[in-house]
Amino acid sequence: MAISLVTRSQWGARAPKGSYSPLTSTKGVKVHYTGGRVPPEIVDNHNLCVAQVRSIQNFHMDGNGWVDIGYSMIACPHKRVFVGRGPDRLPAANGSGLNSDHYAVLGLVGNAGFVKPNNDLLHGILDAIDYLRQEGGAGTEIKGHRDGFSTDCPGAALYAWVQRGAPRPGGGDPGNPPGGQIPAWPGRLFTFPPVTVGDDVKRWQQQMKKIGFELEADGAYGQRSRDVCKTFQRRVDLPDDGIVGRLTWEESFRYTL
Repeated sequence: MAISLVTRSQWGARAPKGSYSPLTSTKGVKVHYTGGRVPPEIVDNHNLCVAQVRSIQNFHMDGNGWVDIGYSMIACPHKRVFVGRGPDRLPAANGSGLNSDHYAVLGLVGNAGFVKPNNDLLHGILDAIDYLRQEGGAGTEIKGHRDGFSTDCPGAALYAWVQRGAPRPGGGDPGNPPGGQIPAWPGRLFTFPPVTVGDDVKRWQQQMKKIGFELEADGAYGQRSRDVCKTFQRRVDLPDDGIVGRLTWEESFRYTL
């Protein structure tokens, strides 16, 4: 199993304040979201993921009084999987009396900002689940935090994916375009001004034309491209900054009329 793990030492985890309760097997895993705002820029900057995980640990330990972060594993939108409490240890995030039946896996999306999981985050959640099955005796169930607990967690978008059976992207997920794969983000931001020029811009413009926008696919990201971008971002509930970053790129190719 290939998994891109971020160890506790790599993300700068604090030492636990006490001993963990053991957990040798479970029915499966419950999927969570943060329940707060996650900055959209997180999809372009992995350092923000690290900062987010540290902040959550601080809140759980200092605010909730828990011995450590409450999640077993945390998946980020870069297909990286952070070790929280890890396998064989009782989580704390599922709710009182509910932690012994399921591990807790957090996806770094929230209820504002970055709210729709990208494919790499979904891959990360599934990689975390596979890891917990292999290393921690997790069962086959994949449920949302709200299953059996009064909460809106893991949010509408992530819970809809769980209800579809948590399919791995590229394996028949109806959210993907025909062919199953979203083109890889080119790794740079399209901004105006100044004009951003390139074949990657042209590819994005062609996609926007395909989904119904009037736009010349000339490879130059100017005022008209920026206006189209902002309109599209509002349509899919993204911040309308007029910048094509990783999240806007992926939503553009995921979008269907």
